[in-house]
Amino acid sequence: MKQAALGVHERPNAGKWLMLSMQHLFAMFGATILVPFLTGLPPAVALVSSGFGTLAYILITKGKVPAYLGSSFAFIYPIMEVSNTHGIAGAMIGSFLAGLVYGVVALLITMFGINWLINLLPPVVVGPVIIVIGLGLASTAIDMAMYLPGEEQVYSATHFTVALVTLGVTIAATVFLRGFLSLLPILIGILSGYIFALTQGIIDTSEIAAQWSGITSADSIGGFFQALFMMPDFLIPFKDFSPMDVFSWQIVFLMVPFALVTMTEHIGDQMVLSKVVGRNFLKNPGLNRSILGDGVATMIASMLGGPPNTTYGENIGVLAITRVFSVFVIGGAAVFAILFGFLGMSTAIIGSIPSAVMGGVSILLFGTIASSGLRMLIDNQVDFSEKRNLIISSVILVIGLGGAFVRVTDGLQIEGMALAAIIGVILNLILPGKEKSHGNGKMFEEPETEKQSNSGAA
Repeated sequence: MKQAALGVHERPNAGKWLMLSMQHLFAMFGATILVPFLTGLPPAVALVSSGFGTLAYILITKGKVPAYLGSSFAFIYPIMEVSNTHGIAGAMIGSFLAGLVYGVVALLITMFGINWLINLLPPVVVGPVIIVIGLGLASTAIDMAMYLPGEEQVYSATHFTVALVTLGVTIAATVFLRGFLSLLPILIGILSGYIFALTQGIIDTSEIAAQWSGITSADSIGGFFQALFMMPDFLIPFKDFSPMDVFSWQIVFLMVPFALVTMTEHIGDQMVLSKVVGRNFLKNPGLNRSILGDGVATMIASMLGGPPNTTYGENIGVLAITRVFSVFVIGGAAVFAILFGFLGMSTAIIGSIPSAVMGGVSILLFGTIASSGLRMLIDNQVDFSEKRNLIISSVILVIGLGGAFVRVTDGLQIEGMALAAIIGVILNLILPGKEKSHGNGKMFEEPETEKQSNSGAA
């Protein structure tokens, strides 16, 4: 195995620390601000909550897992659905409950091991559910790309052109760039689309100008810092809203099932990370601790008004390329994310990004989510000549995408992905031949523990 440049517990000098942490910040930045942009949450809050969530994760995993946590794409759909009916406060309650599910699962893994989770969520259930998540958002991406923002189905050739240019640059960056830049296709696509949108005159720069004017016109150090920094639009429970006044069982059924899907993604990330670093993180510090850390990060985000958090593959990619596994570097990136969230200028720039730019990126992004579900089925060699596998996946796809719902009461109905996931789990439990749903079992295959060659690693 190639030797690590920095071990998990090694601390770089100040100069290297700064640059290495900024590198991780840029790797997660584009994706982390995209989720709140699409769901109507403040991007600055998402940055702050991802930073605090990552620091909590490092603490809970005893400083043994160098993973960064950013905004979860899997929760885009339920946040949008809940926000439409119960407001942002309702979405935050749902996020908190989803994080609570992580804690319950972590406790069950501590008590009973992981086999029960494997039986509950085989690839033939999780794969189609992930496909439903991606394809269920397809119309959102197209609407953002094609239509005037705030208008009802008003086509705009200018906006669609901006979206297509953004999409084209993002695809080119994904395919042709190498090294560290290959980890930033979303950020590169957004920046390029933003510049092109400026030439098309569809960006309102008034807020940026006002922010810049406040900074340059400051006549004292105190005035300068007051103009430079801005308090994010936090949404604090019991301060800004009463959870019990907003709570609804519909929120529970819309958001909690997504926790089961993201937990499967979390396990996959832990396996990849274990292979990259050369340590079996599923055993030490243990999957129960990493899942608990993920859940606590999501609960922290919900109490600030940010989207749920999850471990980021982009930052795992940075670890693989740089061979810098230091948790101090990851922690530094988390601190920078918190600071960026309080920078008024960054908030103004993010807020000025046209919906067409985000729509162009989302076309690829949402399709990628759906494709990752297909990849899960392929990687695990799920056999669709088996009738049970064909039945489970078919039912999940049609119910999830067809608009089916079960009305429990006048104010409560279970629909979309939540209903599809529940039915998929039930079918998997009651149909004979459960072993055929796991394919080759690769999804839950533990990585080999490789001896860490760096003497500084603990």
